[in-house]
Amino acid sequence: MRTDIVHIGAGELTYEIRNIVNLGEHLQKLGIKTYWENIGDPVAKGEKIPQWMKDIVGDCVQDNSSYGYSPTRGVLATREYIAAQTNKRGGVQITPNDILFFNGLGDAISKIFGFLKRTARVVVPTPSYTTHSSAEAAHAGDRPVTYRLDPNNHWYPDLDDLEKRIKYNPAVSGILIINPDNPTGAVYPESILRGMVALAKKYDLFIICDEVYMNIVYNGQSTLPLSDIIGDVPAIAMRGLSKEMPWPGGRCGWIEVYNGHLDPLFEKYVNSILNAKMMEVCSTTLPQIVLPKLLSHPEYDVYLQERIDRYERCSNIAYDCLKDVDGVMVNRSNGAFYMSVVFEEGRLTNNQTLAIENVEVREHIEGLVNQDGVSPDKRFVYYMLGATGVCTVPLTSFATDLQGFRSTLLERDEETFTKIFQIIADSIKQYLAS
Repeated sequence: MRTDIVHIGAGELTYEIRNIVNLGEHLQKLGIKTYWENIGDPVAKGEKIPQWMKDIVGDCVQDNSSYGYSPTRGVLATREYIAAQTNKRGGVQITPNDILFFNGLGDAISKIFGFLKRTARVVVPTPSYTTHSSAEAAHAGDRPVTYRLDPNNHWYPDLDDLEKRIKYNPAVSGILIINPDNPTGAVYPESILRGMVALAKKYDLFIICDEVYMNIVYNGQSTLPLSDIIGDVPAIAMRGLSKEMPWPGGRCGWIEVYNGHLDPLFEKYVNSILNAKMMEVCSTTLPQIVLPKLLSHPEYDVYLQERIDRYERCSNIAYDCLKDVDGVMVNRSNGAFYMSVVFEEGRLTNNQTLAIENVEVREHIEGLVNQDGVSPDKRFVYYMLGATGVCTVPLTSFATDLQGFRSTLLERDEETFTKIFQIIADSIKQYLAS
């Protein structure tokens, strides 16, 4: 074209979590039965939405107002409900005007990073959920600035590494926290969170905290929402219905702004996000109307606890299947519904393979993994998909140099779930021995 129309950050926008679906679907056409362990959609994995939830949604559909625009910030009654729930915990206090709804947290992430000044950076965890790291890198037109999550310490943030990334990079203006974490399944203790808030205060930064999995914690672990410990540091917490209800197709997420008026630059930045949302008029109305009715329903806590208990059982099944496998480092997941496994350094090579009986599948996989630039863990993931049908995601897709893979804990049938992780364990052994 006459001029270059490509955004400076276009090359940073990658999402292997869905990219690998194209390969999996192609292999299905070639006769491979696929176990989809790549994406965090409980509904796609067979989650049964209880009838009382469907009845609430159905009743709201009969309300004419559910078909109209909502206020730009979101339905007032819903924002009042959320503010009251946050305030009763006794931490930072917010008003309904400190809450802003989006069409899912993907929309929120795009706005939050997209309306930062180009030279202002947010330091993100490594590994990091792809939507966050890609959006931050794309806004700056550069690779993400990262701090280390330590696989030798329960995947907790390395606070010393975080401070170095802040201290020696004056462009860093904010810290991203994902708690409970995707992709690792880690749940951060209060001491770690307070340490991160203290660094933000020390260096005059703001915090973004993705808390979409805040109410999915198990194995006896506990954590705190950011509102309980933020003090007077400017911050944005991100919440949503997609994982907890679960209603990912509802595209309903929101942010809670803490201490939004204490710093004029932060206040102006938050207002720019609100103004951008005004250009879209509003977010989807129906899920907002439904939200308080769902979360206050007498059966909601029982339903959520049943799911949490299932994820706990699956986290322990997965850990028991993989913990003694030579060549990998495995941490038990304690929150959300993911597990990340790391290969020990030097254990992967470009010569390892898995036997694939289907000739057409084998030729297709070999054509993909032998291309230049294919990471060793992606090579393993593709071979395992071709040989067994188990679809996971290479860990290097999550803004990290660590070689490994992420899998979900969402399979409802525990016999099938155990089979999947036994297949993964056997695949690792065979691959490393090849």
